Amino acid sequence: MNKKQVRALTEGAIMIALATVLSIFKIVDLPYGGSITLASMLPIAVISYRHGIGWGFISAFVYGVIQQLLGLNTLSYVTTWQSVLAVILLDYIIAFAVIGVSGVFRKKIKSQTVSLVLGSFLACLLRYACHVISGATVWAGLSIPTQAALSYSFIYNATYMVPETIIVLLFAAFLGSNIDLNASNPMRIKTANIDKKHAWEMPVSIALIVSALAFDTFMIFAHLQNAETGEFDITQLSQVSWLPVIIVTAVAAVAGVALLIDYSRAKTKAETSIEK
Repeated sequence: MNKKQVRALTEGAIMIALATVLSIFKIVDLPYGGSITLASMLPIAVISYRHGIGWGFISAFVYGVIQQLLGLNTLSYVTTWQSVLAVILLDYIIAFAVIGVSGVFRKKIKSQTVSLVLGSFLACLLRYACHVISGATVWAGLSIPTQAALSYSFIYNATYMVPETIIVLLFAAFLGSNIDLNASNPMRIKTANIDKKHAWEMPVSIALIVSALAFDTFMIFAHLQNAETGEFDITQLSQVSWLPVIIVTAVAAVAGVALLIDYSRAKTKAETSIEK
């Protein structure tokens, strides 16, 4: 193996270990599968961005196998070998292997931050699709009602994948803006001082998005417990007040993105003035 391959292999092993540790410490752990973590997908996305989607898929595949080993108890809920195989593939191996696509935009988009964020978003979207398919097929009649299984699968898997995606994208944006991932040895990016009238935009934007995420989580999860039995009940989703959730999410997203764009422009302007 040459020096570049040894570096990719070493970094891949470190990032797989980091992703695994982050996946263990869960912010929210749903009783019927799925959890919200501290951006556990991001370390694999970084490998894909730094060394290409080939190394990304290898690292993501290994990470998926580890996740399957950590979640072996999930297989006890299914009976046939076909359903066991489907769970292994759709909920673990393929669902996590798709994180390997995160580096697909590196050579197509000049901005490191934009490239990493878009790649991470694509990975999250593909993982979500895998879980939705699994929920509407394997888990229909078990944890998801047989009637309207696809609709329930879309909603149930969104309750953890949407927050997970937002957290991953926020961390990806922060990492891409502060660390040069294209360098042989990643180092902090030197940035110019931004005018005070724009300096507040980044923290306020993050605060808006996090607050909306907390509000949505409370509004949705408060209705996922049966008042009589105390057990998790996915059918309770029909009682969620979706209008406030949609309004708060939309306002926070629009305001947050607008502030981030303005902050990014101010940052670019400050850096350009220094170069001149």
